Amino acid sequence: MSESGILWGGRGTEPEAVDRFYSVIPAGGIGSRLWPLSRAAAPKFLHDLTGSGQTLLRDTWNRLAPISGPHRIMVVTGRAHRAAVEEQLPELTDENVVLESEGKDSSAAIGLAAAILQKREPGVIIGSFAADHVINDNRRFRQSVVEAIAAADAGYIATIGITPTEPAIGFGYIKCGEPIDVPGAPDALAVEGFVEKPSLSTARKYVAAGTYLWNAGMFIARADRLLEQLGKTQPELLAGLLELADAWDTPRRGAVVDQVWPNLTKIAIDYSVAEPSAKEGLLAVIPGDFAWDDVGDFGSLAKLQSGGRKSDLAILGENARVLADSSSGIVVSETGRLISLIGVDNIVVVDTADALLVTTSEHAQRVKAVVDALKLSGRTDVL
Repeated sequence: MSESGILWGGRGTEPEAVDRFYSVIPAGGIGSRLWPLSRAAAPKFLHDLTGSGQTLLRDTWNRLAPISGPHRIMVVTGRAHRAAVEEQLPELTDENVVLESEGKDSSAAIGLAAAILQKREPGVIIGSFAADHVINDNRRFRQSVVEAIAAADAGYIATIGITPTEPAIGFGYIKCGEPIDVPGAPDALAVEGFVEKPSLSTARKYVAAGTYLWNAGMFIARADRLLEQLGKTQPELLAGLLELADAWDTPRRGAVVDQVWPNLTKIAIDYSVAEPSAKEGLLAVIPGDFAWDDVGDFGSLAKLQSGGRKSDLAILGENARVLADSSSGIVVSETGRLISLIGVDNIVVVDTADALLVTTSEHAQRVKAVVDALKLSGRTDVL
């Protein structure tokens, strides 16, 4: 045991399940930049985008189970996805399924999980990890999480920032400050602030400075401290979440959810908790020295599949039929239709039964605009 009472390790080189820790997996959103592969009925986290033979959700579960234990993982997802989530995660217990009637962004999702778990287990430490990210080095990931848990136990809101490998413009950045003296977290740094997705020239300056990390959206905190910080900026949201938590394990849950959930404020936890906590000096970051990708668009998916080799053509789909000559990029096929490419670089082709997308890696971030246009035109049948 450490001085704080947290169990850090055990036999072998890997840490055992950490005492008092609960993993939370928010599994929401449709991954609009990966349309038409990712849809409302089959969002990004329910796809195998790495070739592992498993969905991203299952990969996430497998990373977290050794840290918290498989019976201490809570999944927050939409009602429409319950069956698919439970099929992917047969170990998931009923009490650890939290269903949203509609998406209310990460403050509500993570805050509700924190409120429920704090009521069940006062003093619990929770860690929130997205269901649709790709991490290949589980050992280093676990080491970073264990340090973040130590920082959380000391009263900080902790996050894990990723050491940049390039001046990426698709990620937010964390500006790091001085080291923090926290037992069990030798790499912990103060956070001076967050920066939204920068221009390429600014991103190059960040990488050259060596004091910026990619914001991976991972947050670890004592549940009571997270709720306390949320209440400082969003008191009405906190009140609603506490009302939900009070009724959650009772027969009143359904009625209270129907009454309270639609009126909750929709705001990202970065704005409601992380940024204000950084200004108070209560946010700590653990630099994560492991490969990470949020697979935010088809450009990043192509890079992930090709190992960064721009001359390669990545092909996804069990029945994909592709003929290519002097072409690079990515083809995703769900139809078995023959796709021929000749002399095209960095192309993105996504062929599904009812929609075809053709763009380039350079313009992959703009796919979201297509989804927005379809919503405005009422073409929800292909969303």
